[in-house]
Amino acid sequence: MTTATDRSQTAQGSSDPRADEIGSQPSDPPIDDVSSSNDPSAEADETLLEASNLEFAYGDVTILRDVSIAVDAGTVTALIGPNGTGKTTLLRSLAGLQEQTSGSIEYHGPDVPRKIGYLPQQPTFRPGFTVIETLEFYASLVGESREDAVSRLDQVGLADAASRRVEDLSGGMTRLLGIAQATIGDPPIVVLDEPGSGLDPGMSTHVFDVAGAFADAGTAVLVTSHDLGLIERNADEVLLLDDGVVAERGHPTELLERLDVDTLRAAYEASVAGDLHRVRVQGESQ
Repeated sequence: MTTATDRSQTAQGSSDPRADEIGSQPSDPPIDDVSSSNDPSAEADETLLEASNLEFAYGDVTILRDVSIAVDAGTVTALIGPNGTGKTTLLRSLAGLQEQTSGSIEYHGPDVPRKIGYLPQQPTFRPGFTVIETLEFYASLVGESREDAVSRLDQVGLADAASRRVEDLSGGMTRLLGIAQATIGDPPIVVLDEPGSGLDPGMSTHVFDVAGAFADAGTAVLVTSHDLGLIERNADEVLLLDDGVVAERGHPTELLERLDVDTLRAAYEASVAGDLHRVRVQGESQ
């Protein structure tokens, strides 16, 4: 993957058993749709999704507070922060999978059948089906063909595993199939929650390379990760979340300069004053 500076449906209601796993992605997310046009293409740096003053609470516990974010075409936007600080909640809200308590989310991208693709932290697929059978099913939900599914498998590096059953895939290959599922139908926005979690360094790098290739082609990629080295090399914008608020934001280089540090990890520590791997519980550091 080139560095950031170098880069210019739901199956709900289906009787097919392959609908019982990862495919909880709505084809028309419950966000304000102010689609710019019927043209499926999007110019680089065009804002596709804009969230303003988001808040999210579970009962009396506030998870997100006054969070605003703009997601642009052809860019990688990364969310980093402690475990339990609201990253997944924010991603799911932006993907239209859960409704925020207050604030607004507007989609400004092209009017296409699938607007947002989503990869959860732990993608699972219905056992008993091959890789190509699984992806062909998801392709059919958005009007894509078997040939499109084959092409997407090749794009993510799974062409040689097309006939393998999904339960026989390694963790890294399962993530790659998840990315193929999240991007089938060419949604303008792709949301990836910890795509490299639990993978060896080489596979994590490959997963980020694949995500970056989609951004190179104009897709807006929104990702969370604890691998700050990969984020520093690949992100166009970083948002540092701490206890449900945005503590810092900017291009990695801007953050390093502004905080007078040499690495994104040091920027993180300077911004949130804590351990990357600590867990937030009800607003407290644990």
